[in-house]
Amino acid sequence: MKASQNTFAPRSSIDQAARKTLPSFGKHANLIVIGAGAFGGWSALHLLRRGFKVTLIDAWGPGNSRSSSGDETRVIRSTYGSNEAYFDLNVRALQLWKENEVRFRKKLFFNTGVLWFCYGEKTPLVDDSLPFAKKHTMQYEYLTPQEMMVRFPAISTQSLHHAYLDPFGGYLMAREATRCVQQSFVKEGGNYVQAHVKPVMNNQTMDSIMLSNGNQLRADAYLFACGAWLGELFPTVLGHLITCTKQEVYYFGTPAGTAPSFDELPVWVDVDGTDFYYGIPGNTHRGFKIGVDLRGEIFNPTTGERTHTPEALDKARKFIGYRFPALKDAPLVEYRVCPYENAPDGNFIFDLHPETENVFLLGGGSGHGFKHGPALGELVADVLSGNKKAPDLFSLHR
Repeated sequence: MKASQNTFAPRSSIDQAARKTLPSFGKHANLIVIGAGAFGGWSALHLLRRGFKVTLIDAWGPGNSRSSSGDETRVIRSTYGSNEAYFDLNVRALQLWKENEVRFRKKLFFNTGVLWFCYGEKTPLVDDSLPFAKKHTMQYEYLTPQEMMVRFPAISTQSLHHAYLDPFGGYLMAREATRCVQQSFVKEGGNYVQAHVKPVMNNQTMDSIMLSNGNQLRADAYLFACGAWLGELFPTVLGHLITCTKQEVYYFGTPAGTAPSFDELPVWVDVDGTDFYYGIPGNTHRGFKIGVDLRGEIFNPTTGERTHTPEALDKARKFIGYRFPALKDAPLVEYRVCPYENAPDGNFIFDLHPETENVFLLGGGSGHGFKHGPALGELVADVLSGNKKAPDLFSLHR
């Protein structure tokens, strides 16, 4: 998604937060990007479009089932409480999603809206975003329980004080999107390689990378956007910052004859302050999707088994039956594990490796990064081409 319970350091905007200068490179520099997920794939594509010579490398391929960019769908929403920086970043990302799906000739963004379930009169995560929504003329709609029952009869309003409908959000086709980005990267002249990598250091410079296929590649700079694997690759710098947790996603089968009424619901987020359930109805007819945003157990993204936790599933069943009564006895038809690559404060990481002059680290998606991919990749390209400064918000030393 995902709705995050993390606390984000408030910033007025990404541009105004920019104070730090990272090294930049000439237009025809040779760059290698490791990781073809939401961050790496979009960064590679934007860098290529700026005139750089770019090689994109991924161990298992874009949208693979081990990655955080896999599964069918991801939420896109601008709601970040008082943090205007992420609101602004998502507004730009939304524009880029729309532009690029035309270029890809593939429908990737579904504007279902995002419905926020609010339990109290005040819900800071939503309320504090309202001024930014107004600023961008993307106002939310306040719904009383009575109005909700009329608009969305499949939803029980019990214990809810109100809801907010963000009519500009919705969901993205995640697996398809990562594949589209990689395919477009290749069509536009980029070099894609599927292999594991091993960095080769020479004092303060990364001299090359060794590939599992036996090849050795050299570049002027290296961008590591390896998601949940970043901490393993750079344990001394990121081992204490990046943690990978096991997050579970369930697909429940709707009762016969009721599928349209559930498929047509907006994306929803339950702001209960505990489990932070969220749901994406209507995604490729795989069932009624519910995800658990409460951080799970520590997880190894390479060797970890993608199995569900009975206790977590039981809690999700009870919630589904409470909030969507017609799904009380709905069968589990599918489940997935989405590894979260968490930063301590939930903010992204984009910085120079402190012991090198040509290695950049990009990560810390923290369960909410996917939707920002196009805008974050654009920012990376701006910084590495010397057009912008990197924001302190994403610094390793923030």
